[in-house]
Amino acid sequence: MKIASVASHSALDVFDGAKDEGFSTIALCKKGRERPYKEFKRIVDACIVLNDFKEISSEDVQRNLIEQDALIVPNRSMAVYLGYDAIETMKVKFFGNRMMLRWEERTGEKNYYRILDEAKIRRPRILKPEEVEGPVIAKIPEAKRRVERGFFFAANREDFQEKLRNLERDGIIDQQGISQMVIEEFIFGAYFNVNYFYSPVFDRVEIISVDRRIQSDWDSYYRLPFDIQSKLGRYPRLIEVGHEPATIRESMLERLFEAGYSFVEATRKLEKRGIIGPFTLQLAVTPDLDIVVFDVAPRIGGGTNAYMGIGSQYSKLYFGRPISLGRRIAIEIKEAMQKRELESVTS
Repeated sequence: MKIASVASHSALDVFDGAKDEGFSTIALCKKGRERPYKEFKRIVDACIVLNDFKEISSEDVQRNLIEQDALIVPNRSMAVYLGYDAIETMKVKFFGNRMMLRWEERTGEKNYYRILDEAKIRRPRILKPEEVEGPVIAKIPEAKRRVERGFFFAANREDFQEKLRNLERDGIIDQQGISQMVIEEFIFGAYFNVNYFYSPVFDRVEIISVDRRIQSDWDSYYRLPFDIQSKLGRYPRLIEVGHEPATIRESMLERLFEAGYSFVEATRKLEKRGIIGPFTLQLAVTPDLDIVVFDVAPRIGGGTNAYMGIGSQYSKLYFGRPISLGRRIAIEIKEAMQKRELESVTS
């Protein structure tokens, strides 16, 4: 069996982990973005270079993958560029439950707010524009970067309305994006991405790693003194460009395990088989040491590359050696194959 993934997002972690466990790898590349996957020859055995990522769901590419006994590890890039309809009807096998990918959205029948509510995990309140009173964060697709979800902060209703008008005037957002906007109350706290793994093979929910986002131009903006920020007349756009490793207060782990197990159980109630393998809860730890989950990734998180090649501290507590989430996926696949339980971790 070979491990395949869309060559973007967290693919390097997936490929590196697969090679560590003895699997061959296939990078599904878009022309013009294939160079890293050809440069890192040790971890990528083959590159399938396509004019567009959407070609992955074509009969020819699927036939090629099936003939090579490939197992796809999905990431956010695959969901964005192919779309859920294509992914759910592909004939190639996927690691994890591909039907869970659609639950990453904030709107529609399947959305992660439903999962959090079912799991009784605290999340930010969702507000209508006329309900905005205190600080909020607006999550909205940008006009020129539809595949990315933009953000802006507002202190109150007047500030919200002014920023919405200005961002539309400057062409950052448009009416189509505004129609898909979600407004959340702003949660004051320390922000973390907690990377979990639900293992059918070991029958447990694992905390593998924790990371934090590096965002442009927010990363430089917040370093400026307030008097300079207030004179700039611009808003930070929070474009995600990287991640950094983090740890979390040890006394918080009790709540994180409770949230992880509750999340998995909720997904089983809402979607047949529920979540399988990696998922990420993006959360804030409040000054009262409560956790508030403000985003969900029902697949491998974007920050796992922070531990690629070195492994994470929490994973060592399970396996006696630090491993990355990419390697954790490969371990699950190998264990399932040895126990003849591959169907329990694939879809």
